[in-house]
Amino acid sequence: MRIPCPYCGSRDVSEFSYLGDAAPQRPDPSGDASSVEAAFFDYVYLRDNPAGPHRGLWYHGAGCRNWLVVRRNPSTHEILEVALAAKEPAA
Repeated sequence: MRIPCPYCGSRDVSEFSYLGDAAPQRPDPSGDASSVEAAFFDYVYLRDNPAGPHRGLWYHGAGCRNWLVVRRNPSTHEILEVALAAKEPAA
C-alpha cells in the first residue's frame, strides 16, 4: 500500500505508523463524575469497526514527520483522501 503524503508524495506504508481511528474526540472532563467516567470509558476502550471507509491517524516517521489523517477503505486498501492532521477540522 502507498500513501500520498502532502509533502513527500506517494510513499510506501512502511514509512508510516498507524495510531488509530481519527474520529474519537476527548470528552470534556467537567460535569457529573459518573457521566464523565462513562464518557472516558467509551473514549478509551470502545471503537466502531466499520466495513467501509474510515479516517485514521498516521505518522510519517521516515519522511516529513507530520501527522496525517488518511481516509481509506480497509477492505480494499484504497486511499480516498489524505490531509495534514493539524489542518483537519474536528469530526
